[in-house]
Amino acid sequence: MLTVTVTETISCTPDELLEFVMDVERYAQIDKKIRPIRCVRRDGDLTEFGFRPSVAGLPGPPTVSQMRRTPGERIDIRLAPPPANRLSRLTTDFDASFVCTPVEGGTRLIRTLNYRFKPWLGWLAEPLLRHRLNADVQEEVRLAKQHLESS
Repeated sequence: MLTVTVTETISCTPDELLEFVMDVERYAQIDKKIRPIRCVRRDGDLTEFGFRPSVAGLPGPPTVSQMRRTPGERIDIRLAPPPANRLSRLTTDFDASFVCTPVEGGTRLIRTLNYRFKPWLGWLAEPLLRHRLNADVQEEVRLAKQHLESS
């Protein structure tokens, strides 16, 4: 399994950060891994969106993800259930989260992504993607911080 975790303190409330993420079209402006967005359906604390992912610069098959928000605390992301993501599931399973904790001066964000590659691909994909994906997530969190603190 390939796991990337980035922690940062951002000068905003947890709800401001979580709402920014839930607005997936706006969030895609800073997260190049989820561009282009193809469709979005939001119902309260659940957002489902289709996109063409790019992991460490490598394009992936069309994907549909679901984000579920626990207000003031976190967002959990997973692949939408079948029949969506047939091609994606041939190579990997994925989940991610944004965990927010109020701290002095703002919110401590712990951003985590987990990729579970199929055995036939994992031995090659994990070492190749580890460094690049880590850099991509650090850049994503840096840009989110910049955006939220300049708003």
